[in-house]
Amino acid sequence: MRIHPVVALLVAVCAASRPAAVGAQAPAGTAASGFAVVVATADTVVALRAGGFALYLRHGATDNARPDRVPAVDLADCSTQRPLSDEGRSTAARVGAALRDAGIPTGEIHVSPMCRTRDTATAAFPGRSVVEDDRLVYTANLTDAQKAPILERTRALLSAPVPAGTNRLLIAHAPNLMDLIGYFPTETTLVVFRPRGEGQFDYVASIPADLWPSLPGGR
Repeated sequence: MRIHPVVALLVAVCAASRPAAVGAQAPAGTAASGFAVVVATADTVVALRAGGFALYLRHGATDNARPDRVPAVDLADCSTQRPLSDEGRSTAARVGAALRDAGIPTGEIHVSPMCRTRDTATAAFPGRSVVEDDRLVYTANLTDAQKAPILERTRALLSAPVPAGTNRLLIAHAPNLMDLIGYFPTETTLVVFRPRGEGQFDYVASIPADLWPSLPGGR
């Protein structure tokens, strides 16, 4: 049985979603004061097709009737964790298909070890290999010291240069972004970042799941 030392301290994720660059401002999750949520436009999709971005996808909707079995959350046993709902799984599949239909290339995929994030990856990108990373586990109700390595890893993945022609993808949790940049995106929202290297990145825009049909090539 593999119980992650950080996960053992967590409780079920509660609610809570940095400044922008491309698109019209509109609600797409919860943001701290001073954070301007920007909703993606057709221009965002065109830019993403060329690659060079880091993308952060929050996992799909979950079954809140089956909470994480804190403090005995076992990463190897999905029955101890809050699972994706049927709706969450189907929405994840639609978002993955929309990315492909829009011609947005994804290269490396980094995934939190929680079952709901791994299942989101499987639904959205069937057959794709992923990098499972314990340092992307969710940060809800951790101390600052416990959050530090998770936020450091997330910052590194969002800031490291990405080659043209591909985009780096992270599939993880909303509290992590809230802790990092003050933004708690809705479930299955894709958050776009422009890496600047050396721990620096720009928030570009957000693509909520229901926005894809209005974007070029989306569904």
